[in-house]
Amino acid sequence: MAKADTTESATLLILGASGDLASRLLMPGLGGLLTVQPERRVQLIGAGVETYTDAEWKGRVTTAMTAGSAKGRAVTDLLKRTSYLTADVTKPADLKRLLAACENPPAIYFALPPAITAKACDALVGLLPEGTRLALEKPFGVDEASAHTLNQKLATLVPEDHVFRVDHFLGTSGVLNILGTRFANRIIEPLLNNTHVASVDIVFDETLGLEGRARYYDHAGALVDMIQSHLLQTLAVVAMEPPAALEATDVRDLKALALRATRLWADDPAAASRRGRYTAGTIDGRTLPSYVDEEGVDPKNETETLAELTVEVRSNRWAGVPFTLRSGKALGAPRHEIVFTFRPPAHVPERIRGSDRPNRLRLDLKTLEMTLELDVNGPGDPYTIDHVELRAELNPGQLPAYGEVLAGVLEGDPMLAVRGDTAEECWRLVDPVLTAWKKGKVPLDEYRAGSSGPWKTPLVE
Repeated sequence: MAKADTTESATLLILGASGDLASRLLMPGLGGLLTVQPERRVQLIGAGVETYTDAEWKGRVTTAMTAGSAKGRAVTDLLKRTSYLTADVTKPADLKRLLAACENPPAIYFALPPAITAKACDALVGLLPEGTRLALEKPFGVDEASAHTLNQKLATLVPEDHVFRVDHFLGTSGVLNILGTRFANRIIEPLLNNTHVASVDIVFDETLGLEGRARYYDHAGALVDMIQSHLLQTLAVVAMEPPAALEATDVRDLKALALRATRLWADDPAAASRRGRYTAGTIDGRTLPSYVDEEGVDPKNETETLAELTVEVRSNRWAGVPFTLRSGKALGAPRHEIVFTFRPPAHVPERIRGSDRPNRLRLDLKTLEMTLELDVNGPGDPYTIDHVELRAELNPGQLPAYGEVLAGVLEGDPMLAVRGDTAEECWRLVDPVLTAWKKGKVPLDEYRAGSSGPWKTPLVE
């Protein structure tokens, strides 16, 4: 699909524009995009049940733009033209009024709770002009069946390549860093397969606790919040075959093939998963209460704050290699990385000592570094091997995460948007695990806030 001309005017209609998502992430991201690409012209329309005067709305947008350090003629132009309309987005009459205010077929961003988003989609049937694009935040459904139903509903509104299921976790620069490392290096690409790789770990550990998100998080937990969406999508990029070109169709087709080949390890949802919940502790001088004592938490939900899932990608390249996906809150050290651990050498000559640590390739998506861990003869005893690290910086990208998201939506480039079938595939993998947990087949371990978690991990040595 050809990308839209960024010099053409575009309309972004945010439903739920008075909420936290719009002010904290969407509008600062838009400001970052307009700062880097000042040739863009964007009409921003906000909509919600709250009432704002024109001055109040423009003040909110200005504050959000300032938070994103936005500047330049495109930002100035947007602030002059932006408007806000009070509306019930579940009523067709109000939606007609919003669409009439759009100068172009809009990109509609649903910054709304999932239930309201579904009702708004029902109300939009028959109203949308050709060329409209829809952007939806996770969670996309609550299980495989509901995700399928929502996909069918969206198919009645716009074509699939006009639906942007947003995953800001791994933006353009993140995907390109992974694909570039994997496929642009003759010495790396031939090694990333089951002949040479013993295991793959995809980890997102954070030091933050609940941070006031009980209303959502206490019903989602780490498995749904992070693994079902973000980490399984990351796995798809890590495990996919090389595309012929970095085009939406190629990339999305190959991600879908990788996810369709993915199964729970040993086809056992209980054995393939682990869960834990943090107790009181201290992180960087901050004292955190136990999760069950956080405001808004219902202990009876038994919500996990750390989840681990091991899967196998049953393809010729990866069959037999365990992929472990882990994400947790309130941990002592932040980690956001992909780790390929290689098998040991077939033979090490006698008298060479110290080669007992595996070679690893790490892609740290937080520090934006690639690290290759090797064994070499270091200083001192020439018969003793030292473990060394070769480091290289990865591309940080020019845009904030939501700037990359909005660039794709406004340009009509769905390469990084989650396709409908892959959203359902992620639920296919997670649904049996959730069922096993509800039946008590997997214990809910506890770990102290600020610790490394309840289970020993081979990734930290």
